[in-house]
Amino acid sequence: MGSLKQLTTLALQYNKLTGQIPLSLGNLENLSRLNLSFNNFSGAIPATLANIAHLEVLDIQNNSLSGTVPSVLQRLGEGFQGANNQGLCGVGISTLRACNKEPDLNVSNIDTSDQDHLKNSNPATPRPEPANFQMHCNQKHCSKSRSVPTSVITASVIAIITLTIIGAGLFTFVKYRRRKQKISSNSSEGKLSPQQPKELYQKSPSTLVNLDYYNGCYPMPDDQNAGGLSNEYLNQFRFNVDEVESATQYFSEVNLLRKSKFSATYKGVLRDGSLVAITSINMSCCKTEEAEFVKGLSLLTSLRHENVVKLRGFCCSSSRGECYLINDFAMMGDLSQYLDIEDRSGHLLDWSKRVTIIKGIAKGIGYLHSNEASKPTIVHQNISVENVLLDKDFNPLIMNAGLPKLLADDVVFSALKVSAAMGYLAPEYITTGRFTEKSDIYAFGVIVLQVLSGKTAIGGSIRTAFQSFKFDDCIDTNLKGRYSNSEASILTKLGMQCIHESPDERPNMVDVIQELSVFPAHSL
Repeated sequence: MGSLKQLTTLALQYNKLTGQIPLSLGNLENLSRLNLSFNNFSGAIPATLANIAHLEVLDIQNNSLSGTVPSVLQRLGEGFQGANNQGLCGVGISTLRACNKEPDLNVSNIDTSDQDHLKNSNPATPRPEPANFQMHCNQKHCSKSRSVPTSVITASVIAIITLTIIGAGLFTFVKYRRRKQKISSNSSEGKLSPQQPKELYQKSPSTLVNLDYYNGCYPMPDDQNAGGLSNEYLNQFRFNVDEVESATQYFSEVNLLRKSKFSATYKGVLRDGSLVAITSINMSCCKTEEAEFVKGLSLLTSLRHENVVKLRGFCCSSSRGECYLINDFAMMGDLSQYLDIEDRSGHLLDWSKRVTIIKGIAKGIGYLHSNEASKPTIVHQNISVENVLLDKDFNPLIMNAGLPKLLADDVVFSALKVSAAMGYLAPEYITTGRFTEKSDIYAFGVIVLQVLSGKTAIGGSIRTAFQSFKFDDCIDTNLKGRYSNSEASILTKLGMQCIHESPDERPNMVDVIQELSVFPAHSL
């Protein structure tokens, strides 16, 4: 592993690796990112890692590491991520506990007579043998000097073998990709033609590894009807994985916008100065069949509407185990930020903004439900205030439309639990297990009532007040009566129709948009 001198990124997260972190990793002199998170590494952090001059990010969170973090690694600042290692401590690192002055626990002093205690103790406590395992001693001598548990030795050996295999695979992969880059450069002056991805898919249809084209992202044309675009035009939409990392400052927590169980979205600044939102999705959460995944991506690229978040590009990196979606940045955040607030917070939406937001969401859903030549009918499945973004003019943008087409079924189901808890899930889903356009309309109705009331939770008393049109008890009191009673009546009636228990009694989105068209244009 230490012989891969040109390696810049090593991502081994979620691989169930055990044993101690190999000392040889310190020989990777050009390494800038090392991700060993979500494994079961134990023992101390090797001091050799401090020798990596170019190291900017060291992610070792969610392991079983112990001991003191080498002081030199404090230079990484936010690039050091070591949370959820119970035995790990460090000075000046906010995510770790401070080290006490007591010496490290000596393995030879552990009372091995209490087997139950050892079985239940933190696996980080006994120190495993070093990763190089150069023990120049006979069995008799070793047994006298100290007794090393067989399980620890076995785990360490497995870790070494695993890392060696991975290293060999990475070496082969790097050579392969460089060869492909050279071929591409010689044939088209470094430009990827639209036909090349299709050929690569045909050669290997089984895994997502082929989505990593030359360490770059797929280019997304702005005009869906522009089939024969020049390379010069496509280059405007070409993103490099390194550029994605640079845009987000290597996915700094400072730039984190939102996070879920399967993804994290970061604010990014591209080289041209434009703001984007970059969503990182772990490949383990994506559909395993490449054909399905590509079909889902094609669907996302077909979406073009003023009230739907625009996808600017995407890329998948097999070496990092991540796929990235690059979208336009929404300046004013998501709609949930404007609920459950105090008047003095500065986030209060006036009446005209609320009406405009409701109308825009309806138009966006109507577009998704329409069947056009450029796109099929799309059921969002997870419409919520968290999935409605607002641009600088407070125009709503529906986020994550079509995203379930990319994700594994269990990930989609997990996301539905949150929707159900917040009241967005239509009651018929419990019995049918299916989503229809009427499922989205139910969620839209919930959002209408949330926007009118300024509340996230539409409890029994608020819903009863809406049913009775008692606006003093349900319209956001922060408005202090500054709203139109006639418009409030229309919106309330519409919201209640949309959340009708029977899907057949709910209006379709064409009717909803028609109903809202009688509203005058509100000036923001």
